[in-house]
Amino acid sequence: MRQIGKQILTLTKSYTTFCLLFLALCLGSAAPAQEKSIITNALTGVALSGFDPVAYFTENTALQGTPVNELEWNGVTWYFVSAANRDIFAANPEIYAPIFGGHCAMAMARGHLSDGNPQIFRIIGGRLMLFYSIGNRAAFDMAPSNALATAAVNWDALPDRRAAQHQ
Repeated sequence: MRQIGKQILTLTKSYTTFCLLFLALCLGSAAPAQEKSIITNALTGVALSGFDPVAYFTENTALQGTPVNELEWNGVTWYFVSAANRDIFAANPEIYAPIFGGHCAMAMARGHLSDGNPQIFRIIGGRLMLFYSIGNRAAFDMAPSNALATAAVNWDALPDRRAAQHQ
């Protein structure tokens, strides 16, 4: 009788351990829900890692902005190289802010959210697009119309983080 009690106790411990491990695996591997958001620097919270969104259009290069010329738009802080660029952005932020919130345009076309690198970009159709890598930009450049259309559909399918926060 005593032997059977030990076996039951051992099985109960094993079952409990199995359940706890299974639960940990399920919870630990759960990916965060993908939703629309603007990419910000993890340390500073600044959009485009502090690069000036207007400079991409006026200088055709990524120029680092400064906190002296900052502006908050869409719940995110943006830096600019000059007060003039800040004012241009403030007048039409949707024109100068990167499409897909600064996520990699090619990754978005593939159905994934991936941070875009502010130094790897293209301006296509008057919109700033960022890419995770030079390889992703090259892949996008092979069929930009198709990639952009697919990326737009995938982006539109994502829930909007701001809308979710206000509910």
